[in-house]
Parts: sequence; C-alpha cells; structure tokens
Amino acid sequence: MRTLRPLRDRPAATKLGGSQATPRPGGSTTVALEDIRGTRKANVPVTATIRPSKFHARIGWERGIGGAAVASVGSSLPEGIVESSEIEERLGLAPDWIERRTGIRRRHVAAAEERLDAHATAAAAAALEQAGVDASDVDMVLVATSTADEIMPAAAPLVAGQLGATRAGAFDIGAACTGFLTALATGASMIDAGRAECVVVVGADLMSRLVDPADRGTSAVFADGAGAVVLLATGQVRIGPILLGSEGDTDGIIYVGRDDQLIRMAGHETFKKAVATLSETTAEAAAAAGLGLDEIDLFVYHQANARILTAVGERLGLRADRVVDCISGLGNTSAATLPLALDHSVRSGRLRPGDRVLLGAFGAGLTWGATVLEWGMPA
Repeated sequence: MRTLRPLRDRPAATKLGGSQATPRPGGSTTVALEDIRGTRKANVPVTATIRPSKFHARIGWERGIGGAAVASVGSSLPEGIVESSEIEERLGLAPDWIERRTGIRRRHVAAAEERLDAHATAAAAAALEQAGVDASDVDMVLVATSTADEIMPAAAPLVAGQLGATRAGAFDIGAACTGFLTALATGASMIDAGRAECVVVVGADLMSRLVDPADRGTSAVFADGAGAVVLLATGQVRIGPILLGSEGDTDGIIYVGRDDQLIRMAGHETFKKAVATLSETTAEAAAAAGLGLDEIDLFVYHQANARILTAVGERLGLRADRVVDCISGLGNTSAATLPLALDHSVRSGRLRPGDRVLLGAFGAGLTWGATVLEWGMPA
C-alpha cells in the first residue's frame, strides 16, 4: 500500500510540467499543460457562441500547495441487464427505435434489494486498490448522487464506513449529471488548499428508480451504476481550472418532483441546450488551461445520448475517435457517467498515463462544467 506523508511534510506546489505525455495518434507529444497566463491562444473551430471567459484572469495553475492528481479509477455495475428490445416490445415501439435515437442497446439495472451505497463502495474500493492506498489514509469521501438510498443518512458517510475510512469526513453532492465534476472540483480544491491529501470522489446513481416505465423518453435512456476516482496530493498541478456554471431551470426541462418522484425530461430542449453548452464550455476549459483542442488527447463527456456526443464533436471539429462514446452498453447513469467512461477508456487502452483528457457535463439544475486534466500520477 502507498504510504501517505503527513500534510506538513508535503512539498510546495510546482508549476505543471514535470511529466512527459505519451505520444499517440492525433494526440499531443509535448510536455504537460502550460501556465494559463502564457501567450498561446486556443485555436477553437467552434460554431457555438463563446462567452468571454474571466476565469483565466483569476484562476492560475499555481493556485495551491497540494497539487491534486487523479491516481486511479474504479467502477461497479449491477448484474441485471435490460436490452433496448425489451423496452421497445413493452412500449410498442419499432425495433431499434431506441438505439437510433439514443445509441443505447442495453443498460444495467439494479434489483430491488440492491443499494446505491454498496455500488458506490465497490467502485471506491476498486479505485483505492488501483491506487495502492489504504482506506485508513483517506481524508474525505465525496459522493455525487441524486438517488441516495435514504433521505438521511447521506450516502457518503455510509460509503466511508463500509470502506473502513475511519478518519475521513464525508458528504454528498447534488448536481445531477454534473455531480461528479462538481465533486471533483471540491476534492481537488481541498487538496490544492492543503486541507487534504487523499480524497475519494464517487459518482453513483440508480436512475431506474426515478423512471416512469410508461415514459419512453426516460425509460429508454436512464440506467444504474457507480464510478470513483482517487485524488492524491503530488505537489504538481495535474487538474486544470474546473469551470462550473448554472442556470435556474424554472421551466422544468429536467425535473423530479416530490409528489411522484419520477423524472420528467423535455428531450428536444435538453438536446439543444446540452449541445450548445457543452460546446461552449469545452472551448472555455481548453482556453483556461492554455491549450488548443488539438492538444487534448481525449474528450470524455457526460454520456446522455450518442446524438449529443456526435453533435458536440462535429461542432468542435473533433474526430470521432477522440470523443468517448460508451453509452451503447451503459445508458445514462447521471453522476456516474464520467467515471464510468474514464474506467471504460482506461480498460480499452484509449486513456494512458500522461494523456490530456477533457471532462464535460451538463445536467438538471441546469448545471454544467468542464476541465482539462493530465491522467495519472506524475512520473
């Protein structure tokens, strides 16, 4: 197991730039991300309107002493699988209706007796094992979810207890499909500020429990799963500025009420807003990191709908092989989609240590965000 040093013994932060990125087709061969105060301008062929960003003026790479890095990723999925053909038959839809509109062929669905905290714990335990970190060294456990098993207690303290993270603080984060990115921002900030050395960030949702089986717009899309990453202090900045945004959804575009506790979604409006916002935020996050889109190896977006992924990639001028699309077998797992997509990318060999990866998400709230990070620990 990795032995973590006491906080007072950690080195001060250094500028990002000590590691060598792995050359790959269509990817970057230069070292690490540059200081965002440099003169290089991002070359962004985006057709969406780009808001003038003030983030780069007040957030720099040298913003903390901890230097958070993503050390590992883990996942957990229910064994139960529901094929799209089963839903189509039940709802009287034409064959392949779901896949043509969403890209989803099947999804994992939890049984009635399965608990969200169990899957969140399994994903976190897998990530800790990959990182070589003992649970007793974890300072904080963050669980991004909209579907905790109970209103109280929150999922995170249960996860910390099941992990054996006996000295960790723990709390849930509710930002729907942007929840994991929000939790990543929270955990990285704690490390950058020197207030933690090891943070476990989990995205977990059992969205099937919010779905109306008679609603083809949601039952065709949502699914269950959990993913987690371990953040460690390294003294080198590996996670760029995490840009988060929100807009009060007074129209109920994506909505779960207290009465029936079922998710309702205006599909067409969600699609338009997601494509425009993800395109815009991608450009802003790359610019805040001092990078052009051609210098980013992989783009991992919230896996909401394959058509959204395709539309964003086309709008930004990205080759299809640089945009991760793993929704076919996973569906939309809300806060879990980003870590599940990262885990999928690592397992398939598409994401390697030193690669630059952009994460982007859009969800209910409305909430959204994006960041660029260098994958793995410094050499």
